[in-house]
Amino acid sequence: MPKQPDPARRSERSRQAILDATRELVSEVGYAKVSIEAIAARAGVGKQTIYRWWRSKGAVVFDSFLALSDAGEGDLALPDTGDIEADLKAVMRATVAEFADPAFSAPIRALNMEIIGDPGLAAQYLEKLAGPLDEAKKARLRSAQQAGQIAPDADLDLALELLYAPLYQRWLLRSGPLTPEYADALVDLTLKALRPSARP
Repeated sequence: MPKQPDPARRSERSRQAILDATRELVSEVGYAKVSIEAIAARAGVGKQTIYRWWRSKGAVVFDSFLALSDAGEGDLALPDTGDIEADLKAVMRATVAEFADPAFSAPIRALNMEIIGDPGLAAQYLEKLAGPLDEAKKARLRSAQQAGQIAPDADLDLALELLYAPLYQRWLLRSGPLTPEYADALVDLTLKALRPSARP
């Protein structure tokens, strides 16, 4: 008896093709010129297939970006060698490299455009991506607090803003190069403010 096709496997193939097509199109033509029709044509599916899983172009772009990160896997942890400076520099260098990569940068710029005008998508972004990533970063900072490398009363939410906000601004405004040296400088300046010796 011939083996019946597996609908779940076929659906997953279609879903992955849609996510891949979305990232490719955003990178190639820019967010404004991407349409659901174009995504469907590139992925080899019908428009109704896309609308069955996503309510808008912004939602497809979000999931295509989420698929690039580890946040969707539920297994988030920053390196912990016991040296907070070395660990943060490794993470920030990797982050800077991602933001400097057009294949990564194009979809996240598109996602930011959608988030500005879509509160629902903004909430989804916070819940599924930004929130879990921030919790993983704060877990590493708490470990550094316990090791006496960061002041015990440091505001960890504010610490993350000190570390990442300058990077986002430079990336958003294209106001300077995104280099490993820049990543290291952000870590050095942030830790200077957070070290126990730097606080009364």
